[in-house]
Amino acid sequence: AICGHGCKYGECTGPNKCKCFPGFTGKTCNQDLNECGLKPRPCEHRCMNTHGSYKCYCLNGYMLMPDGTCASSRTCAMVNCQYGCEEVKGEVHCLCPSGGLQLGPNRRTCIDIDECSTGKAICSYNRRCVNTFGSYYCKCQLGYELKYVSGHYDCVDVNECVTNTHRCNLHAECLNTKGSFKCKCKQGYRGSGFDCV
Repeated sequence: AICGHGCKYGECTGPNKCKCFPGFTGKTCNQDLNECGLKPRPCEHRCMNTHGSYKCYCLNGYMLMPDGTCASSRTCAMVNCQYGCEEVKGEVHCLCPSGGLQLGPNRRTCIDIDECSTGKAICSYNRRCVNTFGSYYCKCQLGYELKYVSGHYDCVDVNECVTNTHRCNLHAECLNTKGSFKCKCKQGYRGSGFDCV
């Protein structure tokens, strides 16, 4: 089957028909599905939509069970955790709803882990890491743009000379390079290429 427009987060199942991976929607499976807005709601108390998925968390005084329900916990209510808690051998521990969050100094609220600066993020060589609250995503390096090429999405070099996004002098020629460009003064002119006299 061939899908001329491509299936970003899904697979091509028929002529221009995409079957989206769980958590994604749209004709080309390029939109995140907001599971928190579905009926019936996937979480008993609070729901946080994430890219391609969602996270459940409970109101104060409740803790998140493996099936997504919230169970009352009197001792948890006293601790006043931001997202929920668990009791281990009579001790109460606050929890964070994502591996990209960690307990702050007060041991009750969750603070973001910057996966990009800690090196926990995994992005392919031509992509850069962008930190988000509780997670991260990979974006094309500067000078590259995301394009659908031969059956999949890839980061492709932007030709600044063709798109006219270069800053070369009027008396200079533009030379495209991988991820960037160079300016060279034309014959009879001298300078950096950005300034030519």
